[in-house]
Amino acid sequence: MSEKTVTKFDRLCLKAELMQANLLAQQTFFEKHGEPLYCGFAWVDVPVTRTNSKEAKMLAEWGFTKSWLPKTMQFWIGQKVGDYGQSMDIKIAGAQAMVEKLAEHGIKATYGCRAD
Repeated sequence: MSEKTVTKFDRLCLKAELMQANLLAQQTFFEKHGEPLYCGFAWVDVPVTRTNSKEAKMLAEWGFTKSWLPKTMQFWIGQKVGDYGQSMDIKIAGAQAMVEKLAEHGIKATYGCRAD
């Protein structure tokens, strides 16, 4: 994030952008590939200086929680499209989109996944 003051409205808009990016990426993947039945999980990790810092609190407003990893906030991706809700591929598409959107706003993030 830049050094400028981020207002509550800015934070709400950024949250909406993140959730929209996640949903659109999942929908696009689903329309192109269907729903692969490879079950698994995906998440987004954002390193922070402290998990009670201003940035971490802003991420918490967006649905991120403290990770088991030190100095990391984490967002678990839920499947928003399809019939079964367990496709790891669809969740990965959403996680990648969120990482890209965070990068556009100067927030470093990575995503991870694991099969169930």
